[in-house]
Amino acid sequence: MKKEFFDNKIEGFSKISKEEKIEWIESNYFKNKPKSILKKYWNKDQSLQKLHDEFTENTLSNFYLPLGVAPNFLIDGKDYTIPMVIEESSVIAAACKAAKFWRGKGGFKTKILNFKKTGQVHFIFKGDKNKLFKLFDLIKPILLEDCKSINSSMKNRGGGILDIEILDKTNDIENYFQINSIFDTVDSMGANFINSCLEQFASTLKREAQIYNVFDDNEKEIDIIMSILSNYVPECIVKAEVSCDIESITEKGINGLDYAKKFVQAIQIAKTQTNRAVTHNKGIMNGIDSVIIATGNDFRAVEAGVHAYAAKDGSYKSLTDVSIENNVFKFWIEIPLSLGTVGGITNIHPLVKWSLELLDNPNGKELMKIVAVAGLAQNFAAINSLITTGIQKGHMKMHLINILNSLGANDKEKEKLINFFKNNIVSYSSAKTELTNLRNNGF
Repeated sequence: MKKEFFDNKIEGFSKISKEEKIEWIESNYFKNKPKSILKKYWNKDQSLQKLHDEFTENTLSNFYLPLGVAPNFLIDGKDYTIPMVIEESSVIAAACKAAKFWRGKGGFKTKILNFKKTGQVHFIFKGDKNKLFKLFDLIKPILLEDCKSINSSMKNRGGGILDIEILDKTNDIENYFQINSIFDTVDSMGANFINSCLEQFASTLKREAQIYNVFDDNEKEIDIIMSILSNYVPECIVKAEVSCDIESITEKGINGLDYAKKFVQAIQIAKTQTNRAVTHNKGIMNGIDSVIIATGNDFRAVEAGVHAYAAKDGSYKSLTDVSIENNVFKFWIEIPLSLGTVGGITNIHPLVKWSLELLDNPNGKELMKIVAVAGLAQNFAAINSLITTGIQKGHMKMHLINILNSLGANDKEKEKLINFFKNNIVSYSSAKTELTNLRNNGF
């Protein structure tokens, strides 16, 4: 390690070796602490570690999250065991419970409502907008032709560019316009494909504005600001639902009608009260994100699009809905999901490939359905707990093992305390007190 590396400012960090990166980090930020545990999380299989190293920039180690499964899901008449990557202890347990509850009542039904994604070329034009729209009409075939090589593979798979249009956004920003393009990306999330098309549209637009005899000389300049896909996909929607006779949902001693009415009230609160809706939808995303991560998709993009969709009517509200009609209880979700089963790391991450194989190698639309079901199941389990026993009883029982691990309990102590808390309220302080009591009593 060169001496000049031992400084909080470093040039060319990405070019030094992984060992040198770790040495620089530890020398500058962990001077009075034991050496880090980063190397303990390196994979002993060097080829597998190299694969992980190349997923991102400046890799130092692997950050592990548990990969679990939730069996017994019946979706459109087909059995699934769903892979879920999440650290929150109660999420998979809740999904399993919901899957078992609805399995005997016909399971989950799903439907793709739409499958369109968009991207925009954002630009400034200070001339006559009527001339701009005339230009667009003239060059639209050229815009599509120039993207032919980019679009061909996607088109052969049944998707590709569906349409392009020009949008006047001058009421929002002075002299601001968009080329809005609509895509079907089939089984891929399609970010790279969409962005490549958009950048070509921008190049063609700028070039053709100089060629066509439409503008005056002082109007020909089109200032391209950026070309980028949108993660807001309100026309890429999947619906998942469950339903049953009211009498069949008696739960925790509450008769079916009273249970259903209370469930409806809980959803109404989440549809009208933002402070509740945010937590309500976060619970949905517990299920959705965990499957998205397991299948190698972009959970940040999905989160952003989903929460924007939850506020599409001007206020942030529940993503799920419920009804009671003709003695039938129906619970459903309609949610925007842009997912892929090809591209990205889906074909190279070993556990992603394993997860997709577990799901019988679904296509993009099938994965949308599975993910929507995971979100609906998670929300059902949460509402079920909230209106019956309360959320903490089940959650804290599942969280107990994490508390005991944080307190350094050994296996015998864990066994004793897990048995004790079967009939007692779990909290960090109560667990700490009981562990101390065990040790003071010589256990």
